[in-house]
Amino acid sequence: MSKLKSESGTITSVINGKIATISFYHPNHNALPSSLLNQLAQSIDKFGKNESIHVIVLKSEGEKTFCAGANFDELLTIKSEEEGKLFFSGFAKVINAIRLARQPVIGRIQGKAIGGAVGLAAACDYCFATKDASVKLSELSIGIGPFVIAPAVQRKVGLSAFTELAFNPLSFKSAYWAAERGLYQSVLDDIEALDSTVENFCKQLADYSFIALCEIKKYLWNETKHWDSLLLSQAEISGKLIVDTQTKEAINKIKFDNKAR
Repeated sequence: MSKLKSESGTITSVINGKIATISFYHPNHNALPSSLLNQLAQSIDKFGKNESIHVIVLKSEGEKTFCAGANFDELLTIKSEEEGKLFFSGFAKVINAIRLARQPVIGRIQGKAIGGAVGLAAACDYCFATKDASVKLSELSIGIGPFVIAPAVQRKVGLSAFTELAFNPLSFKSAYWAAERGLYQSVLDDIEALDSTVENFCKQLADYSFIALCEIKKYLWNETKHWDSLLLSQAEISGKLIVDTQTKEAINKIKFDNKAR
């Protein structure tokens, strides 16, 4: 087991036979600051190039929230468009690391997925979730948009469902809604059932031909070679919007309202 620590979170990696499990944690509902995003991308990239690893599992720690998306504390510190682009490029790096990994990446979604977290789930090649893993694209409510993750989400759920999520930033959609639209392949009753199902599925997958797994993975992503530049250009849009005064005020209001509850 290896553990990478930042000021307020961790990335933990465990190898069990041909299966590598990468887990991230942040005390604020697993919200992702740039340090964790970069470490997460590096960990996926490392295992993605390792031919002894046949399957990668992506998960987070805790029970209630898979990931709350971008870390609001860091968003409030961004003072320039370039800093904004750099931050949102972190999500681009993680999505592209998943895309470029030679082997399948399996998502284990145990709770709510908000904002950028929906993009992480969508980037995974196959996702299992609990019935509590509702989804929401909250970006518009703070004055930005889900630009970086849009290609990944739309690729999985289609334009209509992406539009429904993007224009309803205050509303959660259930895990069953997400499964019906292809974001999740299976919805389980609880975390115990989720972990058992993920473990059994990955063990079976890991025994198959590595070359065959790689070829299927390559086929699934075969029309996305331009994403290296596309996602970075999308990050530039978010970077411009995040420095707007109205956006900062909206983020501060949400933080205040959450503390008041």
